[in-house]
Amino acid sequence: MTNITDQKLNQIWLETTDDLKSLIGEKSFKTWLSRLGVIEFNDGILKLSAPSNFIRDNVLSRFSDMIVKVMNSYGCAVKSLHIDIYDNNNPEVTAKSERDDEFKSISVLDKRFTFENFVVGKPNEFAYAASLRVAESEIPSFNPLFLYGGVGLGKTHLMHSIAWHVMKTHPKKKVIYISAEKFMYLFIKSLRFKDTVSFKEMFRNVDVLMIDDVQFIGGKDTTQEEFFHTFNDLVDNNRQVVLSADKSPSNLEGVEDRLKSRLGWGLVADVHPTTYELRLGILQSKAKMYKIKIPEEVLEFLAMKITSNIRELEGALNRIVAHVTLVGRPITISVAQEVLSDLLRSNERIITIEIIQKRVCEFYSVKLSDLNSSKRPKELATARQIAMYLCKELTTKSLPDIGRSFGGRDHTTVLHSVRKVKENIQKDPAFATDLEILMKSFTN
Repeated sequence: MTNITDQKLNQIWLETTDDLKSLIGEKSFKTWLSRLGVIEFNDGILKLSAPSNFIRDNVLSRFSDMIVKVMNSYGCAVKSLHIDIYDNNNPEVTAKSERDDEFKSISVLDKRFTFENFVVGKPNEFAYAASLRVAESEIPSFNPLFLYGGVGLGKTHLMHSIAWHVMKTHPKKKVIYISAEKFMYLFIKSLRFKDTVSFKEMFRNVDVLMIDDVQFIGGKDTTQEEFFHTFNDLVDNNRQVVLSADKSPSNLEGVEDRLKSRLGWGLVADVHPTTYELRLGILQSKAKMYKIKIPEEVLEFLAMKITSNIRELEGALNRIVAHVTLVGRPITISVAQEVLSDLLRSNERIITIEIIQKRVCEFYSVKLSDLNSSKRPKELATARQIAMYLCKELTTKSLPDIGRSFGGRDHTTVLHSVRKVKENIQKDPAFATDLEILMKSFTN
């Protein structure tokens, strides 16, 4: 391809950056390549943007051959690479844009993030169903829809899916997807240039407003005030609002109580941490996109070993495929272990609620389904209390998060279990010994 459309170029660049991140690692990518933007590709010349001469010079001297090679692998016949200086503060923006045209280029959506490409499992089925209902509804069903959960669990994928679905089925509807940081940046800029009218017109005249990572407005009083009024105006006029955050509305830090209350008006949907089955399903789905065969045992290995989040899981698969494609090696478990050695070591150090639950169930010979049920036999209750105590001691999860992972219990139940375990440690030597053995199994 010597000349391609901007839309196709943006898609190729998204896939290229995924591969580059896998090849050079997260740290190097963030330092040198994360703030590059794609401008155009014509007659074999790929033109990118960089925020400074320093970054441009380093990219050209250290990574230009790699960029060209990966772009070529996606059918983009790059002969030479040029980099212009442009202060692109938003790493998500990959299309060419001018500062004066900023409002027109804020909804940068990933073509891969659709409902069709979203793998549904028990941890995310409720959030998926709610998102699909919102996307298909002529009139807002839940307003707002508030999605929350940890990093890399699929919140952004669902938000993009809603946007694509609405734009496909209702082309005349105006949809804006934006990060909370970008919303805040545009608002502050409108204040600085005394142009808040344009800002209000932009965000209060949409059919669907989607704001990602709203936790970042915490502590920003002026932005919260504007967001509060924007939110009320849209909801009062029956316009759909979709939001995401890392915590539920009631647990957002630095957010005013009146705004917390508004955010919880509609439907709040939790995206839970992944299970092994869901992780394997995601890998199997992604593997179908590649033209090379990926052995099932390699997918099972990755699903078992990389439990942190979906983003890291998919990145690991991209990294393996990129490596074997460029180097020409077969895909095996031993190759995966070699290529992902740093990532696997990192994941081995992460203790999750799921890991704790499984190990406690094995130790006390109880079923995971029973551990999360309402059953209360003494031995099962003891195992459940110990599991909750270990989650509190060995993870960074909040009490409400722990409770939700144990069959939807509230934080008071977790707090009671922690206190009960501490009491039994003092009263029962056998109990204390069991707990010590379990604790050492995670820390050794």
